[in-house]
Amino acid sequence: MTDEPEPGEGPVIDVERLGHAYGDLTVLEEVSFALSPGTVACLIGPNGSGKSTLMRLLGGLIEPTDGSVEVDARGDRPVGYLAQTPAFRPQFTVAETVDFYGSLVEGDVDVDATLDRVGLTPVADRPVDALSGGMTRLLGLALTTVGDPGVLLLDEPASGLDPMMTAYITGVIGDVADTGDAVVLATHNLTAAERVADVVLVLDRGTLVAADPPGALLAETGTDSLADALETLVGAEMPTVYAGRQRGEEE
Repeated sequence: MTDEPEPGEGPVIDVERLGHAYGDLTVLEEVSFALSPGTVACLIGPNGSGKSTLMRLLGGLIEPTDGSVEVDARGDRPVGYLAQTPAFRPQFTVAETVDFYGSLVEGDVDVDATLDRVGLTPVADRPVDALSGGMTRLLGLALTTVGDPGVLLLDEPASGLDPMMTAYITGVIGDVADTGDAVVLATHNLTAAERVADVVLVLDRGTLVAADPPGALLAETGTDSLADALETLVGAEMPTVYAGRQRGEEE
């Protein structure tokens, strides 16, 4: 048996010329990037730019039309995925929910340690339907780590939450990455992204237009914030929804 790679020794996610189409409608094309263990990658871009499709491809929920996604699975499951609006069995407590998800993987799951990792130990015995919105997202984040997947995919984990809870969740994500997990965080919260990201992936109209550390991205665009950098990269008409294009159609 070989030792597991230490953070920085090799990519845990390797995406090569990835593309996806729904029928004749191309929504993602020629996307390539690689992430090492312990990396937080923030995926940003206008609505309809392909973020959700890319997350689904990374999670293996859909198959690529072109290219490939390679995930170096190092735990009992390849990836942990947190949907934007997670839902759990209301009759379970927080601890019972973690225990239930732990029963679905081969290895042993330390419920107490899992909850402590995200700060939910004080509410371990609370029914999940009595949790606040922020606590519900934290429980979802805890469950992404069950089975030690090594890759966490988080879809807007702090959407709609107050600034204090958003900052707390952002800090937890950074702490999780510090243990060696690679995190892909799809977010519209550019302030949080700037604080936690090791690399920023910018999607626009289905293509990856930048994949750089925040500082490098600001330097390349001559801007002082990710919001300004994003506007520089994708144009001023950021609210415009991109619906894809017909396969074979030129831009």
